[in-house]
Amino acid sequence: MKTTTRVAVIGGGVVGCSVLYHLTKLGWSDVMLIERSELTSGSTWHAAGGFHTLNGDTNMAALQGYTIRLYKELEEITGMSCGLHHVGGVTLADNQDRFDMMLAERAKHRYMGLDTRILTPAEIAEFAPIVNLDRIIGGLYDPLDGHLDPSGTTHAYAKAARLGGATIETHCMVRETNQRPDGTWDVVTDKGTIHAEHVVNAGGLWAREVGAMAGIYLPLHPMEHQYIVTDDIPEIYERGTEHPHIMDPAGESYLRQEGRGLCIGFYEQPCRPWAVDGTPWNFGHELLPDDFDKIADSIEFAYKRFPVLETAGVKTVIHGPFTFAPDGNPLVGPVPGLRNYWSACGVMAGFSQGGGVGLTLAQWMIEGEAERDVSALDVARFGPWITPGYTRPKVTENYQTRFSVAYPNEEKPAARPNRTTPMYDIFDQMGAVWGQQYGLEVPNYFAAEGEPRFEAPSFRRSNAFEATAREVKAVREAVGINEVQNFGKYLISGPNARAWLDRIMAGRVPQPGRLSLTPMLSHRGRLIGDFTISCLEDETFQLTASYSAQNYHMRWFQKHQDSGVSIENISDKRTGFQIAGPQARAVLQACTRNDVSDMAFMDVRQLGVGMSDCLVQRVSYTGDLGFEIYCDPMAQRQLWQTLTTAGTPHGMKPFGMRAMMSLRLDKFFGSWMREFSPDYTAAETGLDRFISFRKNVDFIGRSTAEAEREVPPARQLVAFELDADDTDVNAYEPIWIDDKVQGFCTSGGYSHYANKSIALGLIPRALAHDGLQAEIEILGKMRPAVLLTQPLFDADGARMRG
Repeated sequence: MKTTTRVAVIGGGVVGCSVLYHLTKLGWSDVMLIERSELTSGSTWHAAGGFHTLNGDTNMAALQGYTIRLYKELEEITGMSCGLHHVGGVTLADNQDRFDMMLAERAKHRYMGLDTRILTPAEIAEFAPIVNLDRIIGGLYDPLDGHLDPSGTTHAYAKAARLGGATIETHCMVRETNQRPDGTWDVVTDKGTIHAEHVVNAGGLWAREVGAMAGIYLPLHPMEHQYIVTDDIPEIYERGTEHPHIMDPAGESYLRQEGRGLCIGFYEQPCRPWAVDGTPWNFGHELLPDDFDKIADSIEFAYKRFPVLETAGVKTVIHGPFTFAPDGNPLVGPVPGLRNYWSACGVMAGFSQGGGVGLTLAQWMIEGEAERDVSALDVARFGPWITPGYTRPKVTENYQTRFSVAYPNEEKPAARPNRTTPMYDIFDQMGAVWGQQYGLEVPNYFAAEGEPRFEAPSFRRSNAFEATAREVKAVREAVGINEVQNFGKYLISGPNARAWLDRIMAGRVPQPGRLSLTPMLSHRGRLIGDFTISCLEDETFQLTASYSAQNYHMRWFQKHQDSGVSIENISDKRTGFQIAGPQARAVLQACTRNDVSDMAFMDVRQLGVGMSDCLVQRVSYTGDLGFEIYCDPMAQRQLWQTLTTAGTPHGMKPFGMRAMMSLRLDKFFGSWMREFSPDYTAAETGLDRFISFRKNVDFIGRSTAEAEREVPPARQLVAFELDADDTDVNAYEPIWIDDKVQGFCTSGGYSHYANKSIALGLIPRALAHDGLQAEIEILGKMRPAVLLTQPLFDADGARMRG
């Protein structure tokens, strides 16, 4: 056995073998895989082997498309068969909401280049005659759907990796992973110790246990899953072609041909987490006992949807575990807080996603970043607050809702409330309708007496519409108050703090008492942060950014940390409120003995506000006159009392995130992970106006930013006004210009201030002129749109800056 290697991949399932292959494909040959038993000995061997491209996240869909295209390449490289069956598939819609979701997905596919289409019931009958079309109103067809041989495919990955120089060691049990002071790892096995520069946890069912060896907790949990293979069915084996896949979300089932019969699997409601206290090391090629009671309701529904099943005998029952993360997406990338330790686990759809996961991780390791935004699968999307007690109910919920309609405004209830601020009970008594960000409860809006305390999930304008309008009106006409807990906040200090910020941030680093806005760029010039820098003293700064990106940003900061720089995440150590609107200054002045009349836009001051010493900065994401007021969490309730007492005579009202996202549209402000993400550059989104090209610093990403300054990128972020009826843009709707798709929406919504439906999106720069006529496809309908260049509110900035 080798005793040294550049990369040690732990786990010999389809994901581990894919990672190994892609490392060799990108040029690293000194890599090895360690498997405690035989390849495929976890959940891979009993997988149903289906694959599809459809995914609500466009980048995940792209990775799934890559995975499916890769299989033919593997066959050509290795001469082995993956057992490919490209049969196509259709997802059934039995109600309007589900059909709306399909229309929204089909619209996304137009600019993604996916050849999907909407089917009528008559077309479904021709495509899949075994379907009972009772209550079916349509379907979404994907020609790339299919299935394969799980074992053959995994061994094809393994052979391709070996051809690239990789080593595979089976029947080798990992006992410990110990990090050396230089960041490398000793992987202790029952055959000896392997010294590795990098470790990849591709442990699958055992990923929790492998992670624990390194002192980390990975938020995933195995779930029991059951599918059935029938005896021969004449309606199947007498067909001239193989039967396509059918997904029946109403019945929580998927169906495909298996030999001369059918294979049907279920995502049943009475589901069951498996191995709650840990996966046994001696589990492998076993199956779980059959449990027909658990899927009895699903089977009954399936008999009605697919009547041929009623007379078909059961040949085989496969009941085995596989792992989920709380949101159902994989956990991939460098684990925060550890050097050279990588995650490639939680991949519940291994044969749809395994190739893309392997490519992503190999790019990340070798090139420093992946070619596309991988936020949806980044292991850093969950923070250090996550626990098994949170993971298990969220995984259960995800399993139960795998085939449910995914609404853009839906707030799922499991494991909530979890993390709350001192204001939770006060806001709750005021009618707060709650959302969550990064585990934190955040008011979405405040329901009036008699209004429901629940936002109805919808693709159209929801029952939050009127409440949001009231809150926007309060901000624009008087003053609103909103909690600022849901900002990521970092304290940067030390003798080299300014120099470090100049290198890590693309924008200007302000002087004491001032703040600045800046993008943070990757080495390839992609947006990885949208920050406010507040200079508190010569060597002390506060950074603010997206609350949900804390783990992601701290990982980046620590990777690039210099000596003489202290970095502390104070996101939950500093909280407070923002007040915004024409009366905001009057309210603040009534709460402090300091004169704030001369506090200019982008000023930062330490002020006594009521009984609290606060950090106050004049800036607001609402685009209005506003102040952010930060305090110690222990002082937050007192600060609330001070501000509301002073604000009541001025008409101050609380507002939530629904109003915030409407208010920002008035100024065409972008939002993190909508307009601003690693998919885009600063010049594409307009954030290049905050880049300081005059500073004599080779900041990270400068070469790309300089190149795009000389030759602007092909696309540009713009705003449109729509004739949208009762449905506004959410994200990824195609933008039609001159009768062809030439762009897509990044986000949108309703401006309650201007009474207009607004969309933000990327289109060719050459077409981006005021008054451009376009159409935006929303739920299958073409909506007229006109490009706007003038903000809807405070176009000259007089109120925001004055």
